[in-house]
Amino acid sequence: MPLEASQQMPVTVLTGYLGAGKTTLLNRILTEQHGKRYAVIVNEFGEVGIDNDLIVDTDEEVFEMNNGCICCTVRGDLIRIIESLMRRSDRFDAILIETTGLADPAPVAQTFFVDDDVRQKTKLDAIVTVVDAKHLLGELDHAHEAQEQLAFADIVILNKTDLVTPAELKAVEARIRRINPTAAIKHSTRCNVPLDEVLDRGAFDLNRVIEVEPHFLDAEHDHEHDDHVTSFSLVTEASIDPSKFLPWIQMITQKFGIDMLRMKGILAFKGDNNRFVVQAVHMLLEGDHQRPWKEGEKRVSRLVFIGRDLPKGLIEDGFLKCRADVDAVEAVSA
Repeated sequence: MPLEASQQMPVTVLTGYLGAGKTTLLNRILTEQHGKRYAVIVNEFGEVGIDNDLIVDTDEEVFEMNNGCICCTVRGDLIRIIESLMRRSDRFDAILIETTGLADPAPVAQTFFVDDDVRQKTKLDAIVTVVDAKHLLGELDHAHEAQEQLAFADIVILNKTDLVTPAELKAVEARIRRINPTAAIKHSTRCNVPLDEVLDRGAFDLNRVIEVEPHFLDAEHDHEHDDHVTSFSLVTEASIDPSKFLPWIQMITQKFGIDMLRMKGILAFKGDNNRFVVQAVHMLLEGDHQRPWKEGEKRVSRLVFIGRDLPKGLIEDGFLKCRADVDAVEAVSA
């Protein structure tokens, strides 16, 4: 029997490109007086680790994984460590995973869905990406990992804001929004963001999925950079037919899942008084009913796709054919 959501141990994944400030944030979490115990899993690329030596001495135990990036060769180690933590009698309040600066966060997130035992006992609370406001724009132009770390983020900590001008900060934030229009952005110097804005947020939880704001994306916007990862939103005020949408989104996830890094959405199904929320990480798709639509709330269906060279026109055409007022024969034949 799966545990109730309140009994599942929350897991926060800390990611970010090299030098962004992940270890600074981790040390803050471990030293501030918040009354919680954290198990910390640190991953490094290479046989000899150094991050573990940079973490402050605390009562918490730090589990270090070397010999590979957490996103590929050591997922089995990650599962074993989490399972051993869950069997212990001295319980932790939460788990923190700090990935190497070269890691793709997606396989880490997938771990909490593909392994039944891990999925039953833990819940992915949020993917938190720390970025360097001074150097991010340069990193995005040559490091695909930096773009993908932003793409998967639920929360972005825009760190080192004291090193840039207001105009530079605005440009950095605009670039982040082009890649990921739904993440919450927190400004900081030395990762001094309040921890209650980072931890136990339920940002990855379907029940608290971040509502899409379509104005973040302007179809007429001039793109000055050739981003490896881009995003687009689809919006319609027409009711959606679930018998069309559910098979379609499953097909899209399977067909384009390798390049579809994140997808989030809120759907207004015809004849349904509750919002339906959906999200995906690559080919892993989940959806469920959320809260009722509020009185006077516009029943707008919104999807945001974040990925590598996704065919926006094809996906948009399929999405619009899921509208309840579109002839069923037309939708099936498309």
